[in-house]
Amino acid sequence: MNGPLPPPPGERWPDFSWPARCVATFSPIGVVHASWRCRNEAPRQGCLAPQARACIVLRPGLQNALADLSGFDRLWIIAWLHRSQGWNHRITPPGTMQARGLFATRAPDRPNPIGLTCAVIEHIHGCRIWVRGHDLLDGTPVLDLKPYIPDYDAFPEARRGWLSER
Repeated sequence: MNGPLPPPPGERWPDFSWPARCVATFSPIGVVHASWRCRNEAPRQGCLAPQARACIVLRPGLQNALADLSGFDRLWIIAWLHRSQGWNHRITPPGTMQARGLFATRAPDRPNPIGLTCAVIEHIHGCRIWVRGHDLLDGTPVLDLKPYIPDYDAFPEARRGWLSER
């Protein structure tokens, strides 16, 4: 269904209200060392380059936070897309001719350029994690790491939105 829905009779939709003084700040926990330096060198999604390797180097002192991660096959990498170039409400995704709403795409240029990549863990040593199958540029700041858990992270029956038209 497209377009705004009216609220149910006798009800009001909530308004956006966020105090102006509220600001979110993040300190990167690490940095990506990869072969890609420019956006046009990297794949659109990490799964499109399954052999692409990178090393994530965490800040000193975070090695104990990696305990038990080696028992997982995959890792969600939450990153700051530091080469973002502003954003638009509608974009035309690659391979299409139709503009789409930004939030219906995975375009890297966003109001908050946060990226999400699921990569294969190759090995971990000290404050370093070697991964494979990523789409991150060299120097990308890493904001967080979370294990990929198939029981919770895979929904094969989920609808694909406009991608079902392809």
